[in-house]
Amino acid sequence: QSRQSKTEEVKESLSQAMRRVSSIAVVHDVLSEGIDQEVSFDQVFNRILQLIPEIATSYHTSVKTTFTGSFGDLTTERATTLALVLTELVANAVQHGLKDNPGEITVNATREPKRLKIEVIDDGAGLPEGKVGSGLGTQIIRTLVESELRGKISWTSPIRGGTKVSVELPV
Repeated sequence: QSRQSKTEEVKESLSQAMRRVSSIAVVHDVLSEGIDQEVSFDQVFNRILQLIPEIATSYHTSVKTTFTGSFGDLTTERATTLALVLTELVANAVQHGLKDNPGEITVNATREPKRLKIEVIDDGAGLPEGKVGSGLGTQIIRTLVESELRGKISWTSPIRGGTKVSVELPV
């Protein structure tokens, strides 16, 4: 449907929907390999990272990704929700941060006994006027983190440029 569409707005909406479905499919693919109630989210996230070149190509750019740390094991429900959040954050970094320019996205995960800290950092344009956008992607991210995962999220533009999104979740 996206290829047949005549308008860029419709193509973009369908692309976003495909990206969201793909991230859920990755989790379900990992879950199909076993019947555990928990899943290694590092394994899930490494598969999500494989989607990034496709996302970047749709925005006519290229992206280098770096992942450090470990998410550890998560329940299947939390893994699905976090997969959506991270896919949206990375897509937003490509779409809004890099804006048709090649760049780098770094994801850091730090698992502590009672919490999981995640940073998604890009070296792109930064937040316009230091303010977070109000688009559907941002709304989805905020709702999933705060309501579904019972966590906290914040967006900042470091002095050196780019955008840093910090997520903290109880585990």
